[in-house]
Amino acid sequence: MPNFRIVDKLQKMDEDIQRSQLKYHSKRVLVSKEFTFDAAHHLHNYEGKCKNLHGHTYRAVLGLSGFTDERGLMIDFGDIKDIWKQKIEIYLDHHYLNETLPPMNTTAENIVVWIYEKLKEALLDEQRYHGARVEFIRLYETPTSYAEARREWMEFE
Repeated sequence: MPNFRIVDKLQKMDEDIQRSQLKYHSKRVLVSKEFTFDAAHHLHNYEGKCKNLHGHTYRAVLGLSGFTDERGLMIDFGDIKDIWKQKIEIYLDHHYLNETLPPMNTTAENIVVWIYEKLKEALLDEQRYHGARVEFIRLYETPTSYAEARREWMEFE
């Protein structure tokens, strides 16, 4: 049976740990956050079921990398959520994607690149994220099928 104990004393800033100790390293790290949204769409120039109006519960996995600040944080997960909600999800969740996205065939392959571009734009607008960049976006159209955009494919550096 595991031993359970309550700590004797909570660590206090500037007493038990110094501010200079909060940042453990100066390495690039990746953080990831997942979101789901429900949307309808149909495909053009396609022979199969998906030419008809239908819907999905999509799952988007966002991978961002960057360097930590003086607190040891690269980006707060809450900030990623705010960017998703304010800049990306408003065009996706409970919408007809053929209407709310730029003119495109609303394939997972096209949508994942659009999400990548919107997230990259949002990070550039916010200079406070210590070299944060989009490393990948993975968009699941079904639980077993996804499209992915990766930085090395999107950027021509």
